[in-house]
Amino acid sequence: MQTKHNQIVARIEQLGLGKAFSAKDFLDIASRTMIDVTLASLAQSGKIRRIKRGLYDMPRINAALGGELSPDIDEAAQAIARRQRWKIVPEGAWAANLLGLSTQVPSKITYLTDGPNNEVLIGRRSIHFKHARPKAMAGLEGKFALVVQALRYLGKEGVGAREIETLRRTLSSPEKRRLVKDIGIHAGNRHSSRCGTFSQRIGVSALS
Repeated sequence: MQTKHNQIVARIEQLGLGKAFSAKDFLDIASRTMIDVTLASLAQSGKIRRIKRGLYDMPRINAALGGELSPDIDEAAQAIARRQRWKIVPEGAWAANLLGLSTQVPSKITYLTDGPNNEVLIGRRSIHFKHARPKAMAGLEGKFALVVQALRYLGKEGVGAREIETLRRTLSSPEKRRLVKDIGIHAGNRHSSRCGTFSQRIGVSALS
């Protein structure tokens, strides 16, 4: 039988390089004290990296330069959200970047959240968590949330053949159907007319 220490190590290895985590991700394995001691030991040995107080990852390595890559901002945000039990949704330009619909990395990385307003520094980047009303968050989760936020940011004039092709490759068939069907649910939200116009333009057939 694996020791608690080895079970924690095994889960970290299963998560893989670049994945961020906190002690709360292992509470089903061991006590908080045991987890904290294990993570501190692994960080000291160099097996994992401490990227913020209570937040860790297994850093990716730049093969050409031989150094560690900066922490994955979205992974860090998701780990913080799990730790705080927040629901979060990448907003605007950041959502478009994460989907590959834009190559521009926004100067301000923002997530809508059902938690409080907050700013967390990860490396040299700041993650801004912006409290949103429950109505603004309703039905937004996973990849669908990314698409809705990205389309609100890009607008109908910002979506062409390249963006449609990216969505075609990125979304599964059920996700494509949900995009066209559910995007109207958010008709009362800000910028929703852009999303509605887009869904009318592409339809399921355009993404199939």
